[in-house]
Amino acid sequence: MKIFAFFPAVILVLTVGGLFAQTPTQTLRGKISDQVTQAPMMGASVIILGSEPLLGTTTDLDGEFAITKVPVGTYSLKISFIGYRDLILPAVILNSGKETVLQLSLEENISEIQEFVVTASEKDRTINDMISVSGRTFSVEETRKFAAAVNDPGRMATSFAGVVGTDDGNNNISIRGNSPNGLLWRMEGIDIPNPNHFVNPGSSGGGISILSSQLLTNSDFITGAFAAEYGNALSGVFDLSLRKGNNQKREYTFQAGLLGTDIAMEGPFSKKYKGSYLINYRYSTLSLLSKLGVPLGDFVTNFQDLSFNFFMPTGLKSSISVFGFGGLSDQKSQAEADSLAWKEDFQRYNSTFFSNTGALGIKHSYMLGKSSFLQTTLLASGNEIGSSLDRLDERYQSQPRAREGFSNSKITLSSVLNTKLSAKASLRSGIYLNQLYYNMRESGYEEDSEEMRTKIDAQGNSQTVQAFAQLNLRTSDRLTLNMGLHYLQFLLNQSRSLEPRLGLNFQWDEKQRLSFGYGLHSQIQPLGTYFARLNQNGEENMPNKNLDLSKSHHLVLGYDRSLSPYVRLKVETYYQHLYQIPVKPGSGETYSIINQQWGFMSEPLVNTGLGKNYGVELTLEQFTYRNLYFLLSGSLYNSLYQTEEKVWRNTRFNGNANLTFTGGKEFNWRKNRVFGVNIKAIYAGGLRDTPIDLEASLDRGEAVYEQEETFEIRNPAYFRADLRFSYKVNKPRSTRIWALDIQNATNRKNVFGSYFEPLSGEIKTAYQAPLIPVLSYRVEF
Repeated sequence: MKIFAFFPAVILVLTVGGLFAQTPTQTLRGKISDQVTQAPMMGASVIILGSEPLLGTTTDLDGEFAITKVPVGTYSLKISFIGYRDLILPAVILNSGKETVLQLSLEENISEIQEFVVTASEKDRTINDMISVSGRTFSVEETRKFAAAVNDPGRMATSFAGVVGTDDGNNNISIRGNSPNGLLWRMEGIDIPNPNHFVNPGSSGGGISILSSQLLTNSDFITGAFAAEYGNALSGVFDLSLRKGNNQKREYTFQAGLLGTDIAMEGPFSKKYKGSYLINYRYSTLSLLSKLGVPLGDFVTNFQDLSFNFFMPTGLKSSISVFGFGGLSDQKSQAEADSLAWKEDFQRYNSTFFSNTGALGIKHSYMLGKSSFLQTTLLASGNEIGSSLDRLDERYQSQPRAREGFSNSKITLSSVLNTKLSAKASLRSGIYLNQLYYNMRESGYEEDSEEMRTKIDAQGNSQTVQAFAQLNLRTSDRLTLNMGLHYLQFLLNQSRSLEPRLGLNFQWDEKQRLSFGYGLHSQIQPLGTYFARLNQNGEENMPNKNLDLSKSHHLVLGYDRSLSPYVRLKVETYYQHLYQIPVKPGSGETYSIINQQWGFMSEPLVNTGLGKNYGVELTLEQFTYRNLYFLLSGSLYNSLYQTEEKVWRNTRFNGNANLTFTGGKEFNWRKNRVFGVNIKAIYAGGLRDTPIDLEASLDRGEAVYEQEETFEIRNPAYFRADLRFSYKVNKPRSTRIWALDIQNATNRKNVFGSYFEPLSGEIKTAYQAPLIPVLSYRVEF
């Protein structure tokens, strides 16, 4: 393709043209606070390691610092304060186009004299100090730099141990063999709706994230045995934090590429006020990729989104934040009125689809004296998903085949109190109240009766209540305990769960750490499942309205070893026992909600299903050092489920093994020009499929599956290699970045599954995404 020849030529011209450019400088600013109380820390030392001459400063009365005229580049930063553990940030990037502004917190030492010194680093600990196991911090730079991540946290997470993408066409992820629906999204300490475009009903992922990396700062990702503050999730948690805009200087970012246009602006409300705004808008039409010859089908696809964060201090001890996001996405496909052009059955269908999601929150933070910090948030959120599917008959008349309209909205009030009881102990407790509103309709065509049948039709409201309390206790410099309880109640049918949580970290020596975690977790079913309608003897009823919560025991044992200041080895083994899982009743039924990626089951279910996931994970990671980073993660696992037939079967997501290598290197020219090469390679066991009974399918005119062999077929092994090339130029007042992402660079045909094609009467294979080039240009100023 011409695009591949064009990109190296651009780099060559820009490189030669900039040989005599001077090295620009930038300001490094930030704020240092106590980890628990968020109180500002005056007098903390901030040093740029390896700088010559040594650059550094101390924080002022408000805990703020600024180091000016720092040459652009990548640095390690050391933050120290008497009575607190040192913090090392190994890869702080300074560009000329935007100031680097950091929000950091330090952990208090529990004794003045320690047997050994443990230095906290940016990524070997989570931001949330209550997380003991199965958690890691990810940075905005990772979402931007990882090959094929396209600024999407979901796609970026497939580099981590135990995380598998279930479909190249979206960012659904299976964590440790669990359904993608077990994932919880959280922002600024409060639960949010699925923040993705092209969301299918009942799913936790979508085509691409609504949230731009412009808005995010370092955040946590947890894959098991969650701390007590997280509820209504079985597989994982994205705990996202928002970046505050620059409160001293107006800055702008513009990005254009084949995925769309992205515009961001930030700055102070006024020169005399420390408040700030940060706004990002994005618009895209994927038809540009189709015009380049990338096979995306016959759909006309568009999306746009807006996200923002306004930070407003209201005094020395309090502040208000107003934040939110909104996304619109749609797809349309029009069938050609020519039966000779129909090679496959789907070509005779007209379809429309839209998915709209939004959230608006206001957060009040207040320091109660020297030892407590209260955060109260009110969030209004909702999503609307609709679709229609019509089939052209032999006279090209449109016949309805499916109609869906799902509207959900929620008002959430949360209040969380952090209290430092002593240098050794802190307590976090809170409550989440949710008012739910729903309007859900689904109907589909039945071949037997040859008419449309209503499957779901419900509107109304309900509530959920969640409460938690958790204690962080450092009994010594070696041993830390996290203990807590979480309570969840769904008032629609009064289902409830009281869940104990326990975490333990033991620092064996300066380099080694052991960890253990246990938790009982529960989750409400996808909402539409409760409102399935069944017609029995001429009477309509809702057999699933009283379904109980799905539940799971998590056990995790981990070992963490520092091989050098920049290299870490981590091993975790885990076991999950799932119970009260909705399944179809009957000794011959094989359906379990465990295997559902999206959509709502409209047939009667009972809470008698079981599941189990167990395995071992390994992570070898070098944090960015000398402009080189890598992450090697692997897992061996088994994922099984059981229905009332009392047979253990493979789940849809049981690939058994996964190996991922992600890495990159940057090469500097005269400090102000950087060429980057990044790679991501995945080799994984194929996910599971159910064989199709061809003879029965021919008789019925649609796919009929061999239920006794449910998920017995394993798809061929999955392999995908992604590449990213970038070229960054730091001008005196701007930073410009050209990037080319090549997704599935080897153009491997990875199998998605099999399907029955009625027109030809054959079983055919569906493949995942081919090679896709994504070129972009970004300027910060």
